[in-house]
Amino acid sequence: MRDALDRLGLLVLRALAKLPIGVLRKLGERFGDLAWLVSARRRNVTLVNLAMCFPQWSEARRREVARAHFRCFGASFLERFIVWYEPGERVRELVELRGAENYVAHRGKPVLLLAPHFVGLDAGGLRFQVDHGGASMYARQKSRVLTEAMTRGRTRFHGAQALLRNDGLRPALRVLRSGVPFYFLPDMDLGRRDAIFVPFFGVPAATVTSVARLAAVTGAVVLPFVTRMVAGGYVARIDPAWEDFPGEDIEQATRRMNAFIEQCVLEMPEQYLWSHRRFKTRPQGEPDPYRGGATGTGPEGHEDADAR
Repeated sequence: MRDALDRLGLLVLRALAKLPIGVLRKLGERFGDLAWLVSARRRNVTLVNLAMCFPQWSEARRREVARAHFRCFGASFLERFIVWYEPGERVRELVELRGAENYVAHRGKPVLLLAPHFVGLDAGGLRFQVDHGGASMYARQKSRVLTEAMTRGRTRFHGAQALLRNDGLRPALRVLRSGVPFYFLPDMDLGRRDAIFVPFFGVPAATVTSVARLAAVTGAVVLPFVTRMVAGGYVARIDPAWEDFPGEDIEQATRRMNAFIEQCVLEMPEQYLWSHRRFKTRPQGEPDPYRGGATGTGPEGHEDADAR
């Protein structure tokens, strides 16, 4: 029964994806407004994250950014069915790719595309894949139907590969060493394993060291890859390769990565994935910040946002 309902939902979302982008964007924003009203858990997580990262902001400012985030996320959720299912030409029309020459300069060598969790991550990743293929990592979703749809959608151009996060980094090492570009999202709290606490907006955050370790082991160049939602679509930007990365100090390399992500967040704070429990893993003795209804929404903030 659950699978049948999920398949029906996917059919509806695929049909909506055929709408003009202006209509779909407005519909997605209204979907985000509804999610803001009904999802106390997501709302609580988002407001707690913003309070921890931007204590200098007024509460009104944080709520304004939080509500804008829900609208952006709602729009990106509906629009990801364009990039998962619509023809490659429509993906090109939806997403402008800038800085591709920074990848081409290293094509065939180990290349790690550093893609932080902004709402446009699927749009940017699939736009790159239309031209260049690649590989990415994913986590199984609660819905088997959604997991299958997501995997198919993210691997439909140029024989792209989807690696299961639970399999660890060995598959990623093989991909990088074979010269396949690896689209990697390293800024989620995945627990203590393979993570160290480094600051994120001044707050100790459990951060995986995978980017630095993969670069050190394979000699991969790291190309920052950030996708921004704009009126009528997205702009995906590939920056030049980081120099002297990772260096000799894995912790310093990981701090550098977080500092880069902070800079991007400040440019478009409403588009970062604040609805993920970024600070759920705490240093010994620190309490769970999502318990206790710190924002007045009750002690419900315990479910992570879906993100790759």
